[in-house]
Amino acid sequence: MVRPPLTPEDRERGVRLGETLRAARAGRTTVEIAAAAGISVETLRKIEHGRIPTPAFFTVVAIAKAVDLPLDKLVG
Repeated sequence: MVRPPLTPEDRERGVRLGETLRAARAGRTTVEIAAAAGISVETLRKIEHGRIPTPAFFTVVAIAKAVDLPLDKLVG
C-alpha cells in the first residue's frame, strides 16, 4: 500500500499536536510519560517535535492519558 504524501496542513497539524502534548507534560520527563503511555522515548520525542505528524490514534490516546489531557482538548 502506498501512502499519499503529507500536505503542509498535515505537517502543521502534527507540529501543533506535538506542542500541545509537550506542554501538557508539565515538567515531567519524556521517560516518565513514555513509560506511562507504553511507547518508546524516541517515539514520544518524534511526536512532540512534529517528526511523526500523523501518529496512530491509540498512541495519541495513550500519551494524552499519561499526561491527563482530555482528548477534546486535542480537537481543533
